[in-house]
Amino acid sequence: MTHKMQVKNSMDCIDCPEFKNCKDSFTSWIFFIVGLVATIAIRLVTILVHMDPFYSKIAWYVGIGGFFIFFVYRYRIHQARAKVITERNIAEKINKRYGLSDDDYAAIGAILCGLRSKKEAINYLFIFGLSAAALFIAVYMDFIK
Repeated sequence: MTHKMQVKNSMDCIDCPEFKNCKDSFTSWIFFIVGLVATIAIRLVTILVHMDPFYSKIAWYVGIGGFFIFFVYRYRIHQARAKVITERNIAEKINKRYGLSDDDYAAIGAILCGLRSKKEAINYLFIFGLSAAALFIAVYMDFIK
């Protein structure tokens, strides 16, 4: 299978096997939202435990359940990429400077395209920001208030 990677504006993958993972597919949006809801829920536990332990437990279950679903999805993507690298011996070819075939280049391009997910970067920023806020609120509620 010969595959050409076309690039628009030097960053956008157009004709790429990973394009469905890069673009905003319905499935990727669902898992993105599940990840964000889980992030919010797990950070709310710290606040809700001071207000109502029952709602704190609900938030904990929603957060942990959401993370479980989200990370199963992310693990499957990771495993699929690792399988391509292993089956095509791409790491060995690069390390030993063997010639890469057109299909190898296409596989590498697809993996690199998939790694540039904007939703994943937003998810990380969301996690960092909410974690910092939860930490500050927890310190306030536990030690200052």
